[in-house]
Amino acid sequence: MQQEHFHASLALVDWYHATEHLGEAKLLLYPEGGAAATHWYNLQEQALYLGHAEDIAQSLRKTAVLSTDTERAEALDKAAAYFSHNRDRMQYQDLRDEGWPIGSGVVESGAKQFKARVTGPGMRWSRTGAQNMLMLRAAILSGQKRFGDLWSRAYENLPPS
Repeated sequence: MQQEHFHASLALVDWYHATEHLGEAKLLLYPEGGAAATHWYNLQEQALYLGHAEDIAQSLRKTAVLSTDTERAEALDKAAAYFSHNRDRMQYQDLRDEGWPIGSGVVESGAKQFKARVTGPGMRWSRTGAQNMLMLRAAILSGQKRFGDLWSRAYENLPPS
């Protein structure tokens, strides 16, 4: 969907979602848990944080090849495919260096604030009205720095009186 509708936007896999997948891989490798499992997870989490998702994928693939348990090997391959497929969206070091958040909390909070503003009891919006209101809301929430630019764009889109 991102490529189809938002092809020019920056896409990333939420950090916490990626670490959940890492935790699932840890359970495949160390079902009994323990210090070795924690050590492996911490090393892989650090690699992921630095943007080395492909290294994690390669490591999981190597382990899958060596596994004599077919189900476990397939699950490890699937985990490896997840990190390999999403490696370009897991460049967390680069994203942090550019000032981007790597977690989705900021976006989720913003979406809630926008939703609260336009979906209150009795509110009905035309498409143009909702777009203008959301533009104004973005201007207000973006702070003084971006307000002028967003206000100008919203003003230009107002229907003629």
